[in-house]
Amino acid sequence: MALRVAVAMSGGVDSSVAACLLKQQGFDIFGITMDFGIRKGSAPNKNIIDAKRVCAKLGIKHYVVNLKDSFKGIVIKDFLNEYLSGKTPNPCVKCNQYIKFGILINNAKALGADKIATGHYARIVHLSGSKTRQQEYLLKKAGDLSKDQSYFLYRLSQAQLKNIIFPLAGFTKQQVRELAVKFKLPVAKKADSQEICFLANSDYRDFLKKHIPQALKKGLITDEKANVLGQHNGIAFYTIGQRQGLGVSRGYPLYINRIDVKKNQLVVGTREQACKKSFLIKKAHFILGPIKKKVALKVRIRYNHKEALADILPLRGRCKVVFRKAQFAITPGQSAVFYDKDTVVGGGFIERVIS
Repeated sequence: MALRVAVAMSGGVDSSVAACLLKQQGFDIFGITMDFGIRKGSAPNKNIIDAKRVCAKLGIKHYVVNLKDSFKGIVIKDFLNEYLSGKTPNPCVKCNQYIKFGILINNAKALGADKIATGHYARIVHLSGSKTRQQEYLLKKAGDLSKDQSYFLYRLSQAQLKNIIFPLAGFTKQQVRELAVKFKLPVAKKADSQEICFLANSDYRDFLKKHIPQALKKGLITDEKANVLGQHNGIAFYTIGQRQGLGVSRGYPLYINRIDVKKNQLVVGTREQACKKSFLIKKAHFILGPIKKKVALKVRIRYNHKEALADILPLRGRCKVVFRKAQFAITPGQSAVFYDKDTVVGGGFIERVIS
């Protein structure tokens, strides 16, 4: 009997091709789409419509699950609170952990699925043949490193990885586009989404203004010696390492080095001053269990950061990370993800920069 797989259909090219590949491989599939209640005025959700069209093309059932309340209470609430705290969150990490590979898996199971598949570019390796790691799973980078999304998936547990299939693990984006044309999918020419899904094409600043107007409180911009250089429009609108939009000048480039929430101030300085070596992470998560002693791993401090070698020191519920070479703009709220070559070891949320 064929394995029954629910394919998380976003209405985009990647998840649509993932569904085609699984059907081609003989899996018993159906589509499932998350509805976060995101609309442009009274217009219907185009992504849901596109997902339905693809499922109709494939001759498979399609289900829509209303996750508006869960998404708002978990992802959006955290997004807003982090910005109010002077941090820069990455909502995709929380969504993957709690919504897409949490609540959605439960919904898929209730509909009879054995596993769930998505259009993510990442790999899962089963270690069932190992005597020392019986029934354990590794999360690895995708074959196409330019599209690798393992950074956003580092918080997945063994129980979650056991229930996930990534059909696009070994494909390049170009190959996926070509397959979409070959399969004659109605979304073959659809552009990739470039923004956070719930912002619905609007700037995140507009979203913050609407939902947390208290973030508009103006404050001072100072240098490291407390000299006042200008005024900011609200700390939620800025991030560590930012250079543009400060409205201050000193004859050389200035970057945000620190955000002082208590004083409602931005502290700026040179690029060199914005480069730091050590920081603390909270809510540390390790895919094969916590580390018990100092280890040296490659660390990525944001999605587009070139990972660098660092020492990871376990603490109680936290970890201290010390880069061998200072890195630019270590940003509280972002995730620090640890890699051993192409394998995701774990990571956590950047809590505080030390030095």
